[in-house]
Amino acid sequence: MPPLIDVRNLKKTYWLGEVAVNALVDVTVTIEKGSYVAIMGASGSGKSTFMNLLGCLDRPTSGQYLLNGSPVETLDRDQLAEIRNQKIGFVFQNFNLLSRMSALENVELPLLYSDTATPDGDERAERALTTVGLAGREHNLPTQLSGGQQQRVAIARALINDPEILLADEPTGALDSHTSAEIMDIFEDLNRAHGLTIILVTHSDEVAAHADRIIGFRDGLIISDTLVTHDSSPGEDHVAALAAAGASR
Repeated sequence: MPPLIDVRNLKKTYWLGEVAVNALVDVTVTIEKGSYVAIMGASGSGKSTFMNLLGCLDRPTSGQYLLNGSPVETLDRDQLAEIRNQKIGFVFQNFNLLSRMSALENVELPLLYSDTATPDGDERAERALTTVGLAGREHNLPTQLSGGQQQRVAIARALINDPEILLADEPTGALDSHTSAEIMDIFEDLNRAHGLTIILVTHSDEVAAHADRIIGFRDGLIISDTLVTHDSSPGEDHVAALAAAGASR
């Protein structure tokens, strides 16, 4: 079986007038199904560009991105949109909920962009909300929910189409430490109990510590890639992973 994600010599260049900005430079990495990966690095390190390419929100300048063994960079806009809708769930720092729609309706939004009929949409949305601990809140508007509850709705929305990958960009950045810990517990359960592949961008050592692997970016390059062992107390590899990733910040 091929790895879930196989990135080979990936490069992304942006042009500012006549100036070329190399956001990613020759990035090669594989991520197996069921992994829990944290991406760390300072602003401008390339981590967000990398996430955008993994999420099919942008195309590489050169290199190859294989998803389940199939090349992604050659797909057209409609095919990329189908992958985003069916295979990848997105969670962002700002919850991006529609204020006039209930929690249930917000969770069901991705179903509107699906090519297949979804007569069980309400049931699927209710299950997703239950998974994130919001049973009984289906009809609340975002303004009637706390920040942590709104992020739970956003996570449920990302889960509605049973994606293979959950991409999270600073998912706890707008939350206090207690609520952040609750959100990270949800991610951990989705990965450990449900086998969901999770890749998250974070500046927080505490958030990254939940992952099984920490990849550090600097100047468009991967400068560290360390597996993390979760023991009752932090092991040397755990500390080394955070230190290596922190060096890129």
